[in-house]
Order: sequence, then structure tokens, then C-alpha cells
Amino acid sequence: MSIVFLNDSFVPMEEAKISPMDRGFLFGDGIYEVIPSYEGMLVGFAPHIERMNNGLREIGIDFAWPVEKWREVCENLIEKNGRGNLGIYLHVSRGTDSKRFHAYPEGVAPTVFAFAFDIPAAPVADKTLAKGYKVSTTRDLRWERCHIKSTALLGNVMHFQHGFERGANETLLFNANNELTEASACNAYIVKDGVVATPPLDNQILPGITRFILLDILRKNGSIKVEERIITMDEVFAADEVWVTSSSKEIAPVVEIDGKKVGNGEVGDVWQAAQTLYSAGKHNY
Repeated sequence: MSIVFLNDSFVPMEEAKISPMDRGFLFGDGIYEVIPSYEGMLVGFAPHIERMNNGLREIGIDFAWPVEKWREVCENLIEKNGRGNLGIYLHVSRGTDSKRFHAYPEGVAPTVFAFAFDIPAAPVADKTLAKGYKVSTTRDLRWERCHIKSTALLGNVMHFQHGFERGANETLLFNANNELTEASACNAYIVKDGVVATPPLDNQILPGITRFILLDILRKNGSIKVEERIITMDEVFAADEVWVTSSSKEIAPVVEIDGKKVGNGEVGDVWQAAQTLYSAGKHNY
């Protein structure tokens, strides 16, 4: 039986009840995070909570638990759900109002929900064992505030479905200028001549925590050059390697885009080097 957290109580999932008048249900009016943990060890806990608090401020939800409170919730969920490899989902909506009205209500207490779910074991930095991703591409049609990790994910869901229907693991997105933005549920990167490049953060892109950790590790190590810059889709198709990152995938190597091989169609050496560094340093954040 899965134990979840709802408004200061740990309860079986079957007993967790949220009003249909909750603005998270009616409007997607909330912020969420997903924090990976492996055998009880959280990855990127502090930057995840910082991003959640930034998102809550941006949409005007007056809620700021101390970091220690969030850690207590996460650690309790891990213990109550069997440790192992778990993702911890954290969700704060604006709360339940008495009516459906677009303007932010006053005097409404936010709804806090969290649960744990199984995730795959952490990737091993071995090209022979790595899963090569196949992705599709499409024009990015989401809203222009993608830097906010909102629970209103219909645009992302529809873009992911675009790839899923084509037998792909993800969908790479590009803007009206034919420039790479990100993927439907991941940040994106190319590798050319040993240099890793990823689009710069702006309103088109979620500031991914795995992205932050990866770039910080690579820059501190110095063995792999990193660039944050505009990347055209022509560059994507001409890349030696392409990656996508997320909290549950870590660094996923892409071997095929729209049915065409990336490089030689195999997982690359730069991926292996980067995943090795990431695996060694990810618990320092």
C-alpha cells in the first residue's frame, strides 16, 4: 500500500481526498517538483526546493515551508514506501475556493500533496549498457512561461504524445526560428567535436535541476567544454551526440531523431565521460 502526504498527514493513497473545487484541479493552478532518490539518498534536494519556492513566488502563492520541513516530508515518504529507487513528487496548489473564478482568491490555504513512486535504477556509465533513446521533433507550441514548473502540463503532455504515437521515447521541440528549445519532459543538448552545448535559460526552457548539476560538474571538472548558446535544428541533425536530461533519466543518450541516426547511431564516448562524472558528483547537491 502506498503512503502519501496530504496537508500535514501521512495516509494510504486510497484515503487521500482533495476537493474538486481545488484550483489545482480546476485550473492547474500550482507548482510541482520531482526529486529522485536512490536507496534513501536524495539527488539535488536543495536546488529542487529552491526552484519550487521560486515558482510559487512567480505565480503568487504565499507558501514557503522551511527546507527542513520539506526534507522531513521526503525522508518520511522514502521510509514509509520501502526506500529503494523512488521519485518524490511534491505538489502545492493555490487551494480550494467556494467558486470557480479566474482571479486569485484571498484567504485560501494552499493544498500540499506528495507521494513516492518507483523509478529505474541510476544509469551506469557504460555505453554497452546504456539505453539509446529515439526521439521525434515538432514545433514548440506551449506557453511562453516554460521556466515555471506549473502543474498545468497539457502542452507538454500533447508534445510527448506526438513522439509516443511515433514509437519515440521523447519529442525535441523547436521554436519559430528553427532553434532547439528543450524536449517535452527534458532539457536537451548536442555534442559536436567534443563540445557539449545546450540552449541558454529563458522563458522557453525549464531550468532543470539535472541540467544545473550536470553543467556545474562538467565546468568544475574542466575535461569537457560546455557552452550555453542558441542551437539550430540543423546543428541538432548534424551533431555527433544528442542527449536529454531529467531527474529520473539523468543523462539519456539519443541515437535516433525522426528515424535518422545521430552520429554513427551508437551511444557516444562524451556521454560516457559525462555520465561518469555526473554519477560521482550528483549527491553533492
